Amino acid sequence: MQIHMSDEVTRAVTEGAPVVALESTIISHGMPWPRNAEVAARVENVVREEGAVPATIAVIEGRLCAGLGSAQIEALGRGDGVVKAASRDLGAAIARRRTAGTTVSATMRIAALAGIGVFATGGIGGVHRGDEWDVSADLTELAATDVLVVCAGAKSILDIPRTLEMLETLRVPVVTYGSDVFPAFYTRESGQPSPERADDPAEIAAIRRANRECGLGTGMLVANPIPEAHALDAGWIATQVEDALARAETEGVRGKDVTPYLLAHLNAVTDGKALGANIALVENNARLAAWIAMAGRSGGRWA
Repeated sequence: MQIHMSDEVTRAVTEGAPVVALESTIISHGMPWPRNAEVAARVENVVREEGAVPATIAVIEGRLCAGLGSAQIEALGRGDGVVKAASRDLGAAIARRRTAGTTVSATMRIAALAGIGVFATGGIGGVHRGDEWDVSADLTELAATDVLVVCAGAKSILDIPRTLEMLETLRVPVVTYGSDVFPAFYTRESGQPSPERADDPAEIAAIRRANRECGLGTGMLVANPIPEAHALDAGWIATQVEDALARAETEGVRGKDVTPYLLAHLNAVTDGKALGANIALVENNARLAAWIAMAGRSGGRWA
């Protein structure tokens, strides 16, 4: 499968320089134009400032792309005819020459095909509340694709205990950076203990290397709590999430449309604080991912 990479990303991958993949649904479905493009540029700059090369990933007119130009980001950000693609949707997007923002699972898959081993996102999907059979493809992709994913934990709409149980069943290593408690996106603590804690990006890179040497064959999840200055009150967020989920059910909002519905609701009731928190945590995750990518270099290659 051919991956269309920018010159910058091509050089970095060829030379074994540290690269951080970035997903594109935050551009296509997460924020309005032009805020989405501004945030995408800011996140890429965070990665560069820490010494790594950013590779924003998307499907552009049926082509799998790693490293986007301004025109491609604008096409995603304006949203005309842009779809949301998980890994299962990639074949249809390619064959039908669609332009798509890629979710966690699709971004992981394309990153692995491009030879990129570290990926920063906002939050992962997981097991949905009230339906243990409704499981995000993010989890199964983590079980199948050898990419390290840095996130702010599982999204608040999810059943986090069941999500962690599923990750254990799928043999996916989970490490929380700087905390003994797994985070929950807008809040620093979910109330669930983290399987592992690491306080140093180099230690995270070492765990990743050891997993590979053991032939584990899975990805790895690194949970990075939202910066304290931007965290929202856990009890209040829980109430708002329950309210938004009830409204979504009443209005028939399901599947991949639930997350953007929830984010829009929270942004409205917080006068933009939820959006600010979302941006802060994505930047924070990009920074940590760059540190891990830098620490993971071994003989010029990610190890």
